[in-house]
Amino acid sequence: MAIQHLAFLTPGNYPAERPAHGLEQALQLFVLGERLGYDSAWVRQRHLESAISSPTTFLAAASQRTSRIGLGTAVIQMGYENPFRLAEDLATVDLLAGGRLQVGLSAGAPPHGTLLGERLFDGDPAGIDFSHQRIARLRANLGGEPFGDADRWIESPAGRERPRIQPVAPGLGQRLWYGGGSLQSAQWAARHGLHLLLGNLNRGEQTDDFFTAQRQHVERFRAEWNGTGRARLALGRVIVPTDSADAVSRRRYAAFAASRHERTLAPQGERRTLFAPDLVGSAGQIIESLLRDPILPLVEELRLELPYGLDLEDYAQILQDTRDRIAPALGWSALALAA
Repeated sequence: MAIQHLAFLTPGNYPAERPAHGLEQALQLFVLGERLGYDSAWVRQRHLESAISSPTTFLAAASQRTSRIGLGTAVIQMGYENPFRLAEDLATVDLLAGGRLQVGLSAGAPPHGTLLGERLFDGDPAGIDFSHQRIARLRANLGGEPFGDADRWIESPAGRERPRIQPVAPGLGQRLWYGGGSLQSAQWAARHGLHLLLGNLNRGEQTDDFFTAQRQHVERFRAEWNGTGRARLALGRVIVPTDSADAVSRRRYAAFAASRHERTLAPQGERRTLFAPDLVGSAGQIIESLLRDPILPLVEELRLELPYGLDLEDYAQILQDTRDRIAPALGWSALALAA
């Protein structure tokens, strides 16, 4: 086992009456992650919740607070997005960040589309393509190829030029990830050259065992890889060490894990969703569980998926304990650990 890349994913949620305070705390967590030597920091995208709905805007701010750490989105739901406009935003953020952006994506109809209705759709959603082709169009836009015939030009006060997405962020199209939880999604990502984000849930298509299903996804992805350069897989696990937590926080962490344990015992719902157990306990207990995890030896990148609803101090304690007490046992070391 040799974890080369250590990351964390924050939900970025906040009290509905204090959004500015919550967003500022999330930015401070990114700054802390960089100081602790984490390789990348990721943020969820959540719509209609008290959480980060605009990861591009948030990461643009984070790019100005940090200088080294990778900045990731996990994941942008393309059903809510326009591939043209999103390409402009992503390229702008990547350039502001000096090429540090990693873009996690998912396809499919927007979960809240029916509720939003005309607030989201300009026409009949039955005629909108919500398939993987939406992601393919986004990547094509990021490539910076000119639009229209060879003799198509646009005029502006800045001069005459061929029309294309502006700005162009070199290499961003090779830093796209797909949030996969099924054999089909793993296969599509590999065949189209997107890296694969694995998490703590997937679909039990051929098995009731979470780890067996996830191993199948890894094997399918590697077998089908058709991208440029090395295929990357990043594994997410909920990891909450308690070593330096106070008694109140320990009780809260334990209650969090207990409330989610039952869902790990059998496939859930019509889609047969399988959940991995949350790893909450001492560093020794968590290391023991991770060393038994059959997926971890298959990847080089590990992502802590932080729980919802904690304070900045709690998140800081989790990141610190993981860096100091857990990550070294998995083979990871930071280039420059800060005190």
